[in-house]
Amino acid sequence: MYIRQLDLRDFRSWPELSLELEPGVTLFIGRNGYGKTNVVEAIGYSAHLSSHRVSHDAPLVRADTANARVSVTTVNAGRELTTHLLIKPHAANQAQINRTKLKSPREILGVLRTVLFAPEDLALVKGEPAHRRRYLDDLIATRTPRLAGVKADYDKVLKQRNALLKNAAGTLRRGYEDSDGASALSTLDVWDAQLAGLGAQLTVARLTLLDELGPRITEAYHRIAPESRRAAVAYTSRLDDAARSLVGEEPIRDVAVYESLMLAELGRLRPREVEAARSLVGPHRDDLTLTLGDQPAKGFASHGESWSFALALRLGEFFLLQAEGTDPVLMLDDVFAELDAKRRHQLVEIAADVEQVIVTAAVDDDLPANLAERLTRRVEVGVVETEQGRVSRVSHE
Repeated sequence: MYIRQLDLRDFRSWPELSLELEPGVTLFIGRNGYGKTNVVEAIGYSAHLSSHRVSHDAPLVRADTANARVSVTTVNAGRELTTHLLIKPHAANQAQINRTKLKSPREILGVLRTVLFAPEDLALVKGEPAHRRRYLDDLIATRTPRLAGVKADYDKVLKQRNALLKNAAGTLRRGYEDSDGASALSTLDVWDAQLAGLGAQLTVARLTLLDELGPRITEAYHRIAPESRRAAVAYTSRLDDAARSLVGEEPIRDVAVYESLMLAELGRLRPREVEAARSLVGPHRDDLTLTLGDQPAKGFASHGESWSFALALRLGEFFLLQAEGTDPVLMLDDVFAELDAKRRHQLVEIAADVEQVIVTAAVDDDLPANLAERLTRRVEVGVVETEQGRVSRVSHE
């Protein structure tokens, strides 16, 4: 899989960009703040419908413009498709494949597959559980776009359930003997059933993913840092103990079982949830535990180990998607500066046979020697002053 054409309009610092790409290694080089990362962000947004830098769309649209457009032509096993995304900061986004308008932007998921490693990925190791949950959910959506809808529906139900717990806490405490309390509790029962049904699907999807992904992460870390301790990942959930009580240590991957377990936990924890005014059980509370040797990576890993573990998470993702029959586009955003010489070299060797690699760097000194000999194309990025301020441009190719 590779990107043949990228067109941007009013995306971040780019009023307009039209760029032909080809298989092999493409380097975008230019000073920080010139728009290199905006290019890979736009590509990643087309693949995942989300940005790796911000949680909402408004910052993606260039100042004083109504919307942004990202068009990507992807070639996969000889078949060419062009996706168009119209990003609206205050309205629903719109999408097309070739000339066909889609009912939902989610319908473009899977046309382009990308794996992006960026400095923000350090949060996967050092940050809060939400970063690691999103890492899993983004990969699930890439492999099985239908489950992106399950995640979206789960978030909506969770929001409604939390609103009930917060706004009707006093009424819920009155119990079934009070008519208002009984009505509120019946409504909570409905939300419980929906939350458990959707939450079970999401939990099993994450566990099933990790069965395949975990060994690849371990192998990727070993390839990047063979002298370091063994890296491992595990999924942790409040439902773990309940699941083990059923079948011991044998893994459970049955949605109906997890739905029952979650309903039971919701019932058991209801008094605490009413007091806390929020939902205390479900995949929104789970985490991906990262370990090096016998210690958790968070808080115990060095900066270099943390950086290598974050890279291993992305490479594990890449290897998993690659095993399904086609290389995703691999994007490395300003990452070589944080790696020592040996790990820079190892990363380039791993990426050497990938169909398309997009690299960004501020200066040539950040690049390992074995990358230069594999470059297919070099694109220099600069800025120009306009009446609207500084905007990015491709100054030389």
